Amino acid sequence: MARNKNYARKKRYAKAQISNLPVPTWVTMKTQRRVRQHPGERNWRTHTIKR
Repeated sequence: MARNKNYARKKRYAKAQISNLPVPTWVTMKTQRRVRQHPGERNWRTHTIKR
């Protein structure tokens, strides 16, 4: 990938990086482990970010 990215692509990647964080521990404890995975979580190798 190019080193110089346009603003729109950079913004998209930043959003994807933030949304890829795991569920906080307190949420898991509060829901008694019903919520374990984040719905927006993805693996960097298997899922690509839409352009």
